Amino acid sequence: MGSILGIGVDVVDVKRMKVAIDAWGPALVKKMFTETEVAYCKSKKKPHEHFAARFAAKEAVSKAMETGWSGQFRWRDVEVVNEISGAPKVVLHDYVASQLAQCKVHVSLSHTENTVVAFAIIEKKE
Repeated sequence: MGSILGIGVDVVDVKRMKVAIDAWGPALVKKMFTETEVAYCKSKKKPHEHFAARFAAKEAVSKAMETGWSGQFRWRDVEVVNEISGAPKVVLHDYVASQLAQCKVHVSLSHTENTVVAFAIIEKKE
């Protein structure tokens, strides 16, 4: 096992995510989520719960990276997919992928009807 370089956690109010998506529509969704994430979320009975979970995961990863809002971190550079088992997995793209090329990102998600929590750990590969 490698050394831990960063940890991050985020909590999202599901209703707030629904209000944001309803208000900003496709422009917001396109800015924050990949096509794969959008297809997955829209396939669910309550898509806003799944959008909220993916947003929380992206926030948790950004906090673990300690980038702040430098402008280089982009939402779509962190993609949340599911393993066959259903476990969430992070796929990195572009800037984030280059910054974390020697790392593994672990993520855990949990949500209720009202609240989502995401926890991310960045581990340096040995």
